[in-house]
Amino acid sequence: MAGERKPWEQKLHEAGTRVEEDLKRLVTYINDEVVPDVRRNGSEALKAAAAELHRLAEKMDDRRIPPPPPPPPPPGTGS
Repeated sequence: MAGERKPWEQKLHEAGTRVEEDLKRLVTYINDEVVPDVRRNGSEALKAAAAELHRLAEKMDDRRIPPPPPPPPPPGTGS
């Protein structure tokens, strides 16, 4: 009787086994399909992100309010 499992224990063990198998398939998929594509197109994605960041920085610069001019020197300072 020690080798027998209760029904809920058996179901839990089976679910754990399925999850483990699914994770192994997911890791294989990521390694075989996703990683090579990211390596091929990664530099293009970075270049596009850099261009967008540059555009946003220019937009921020355009919206920046120029600092007020310095106050005139007080009278009688010789300037």
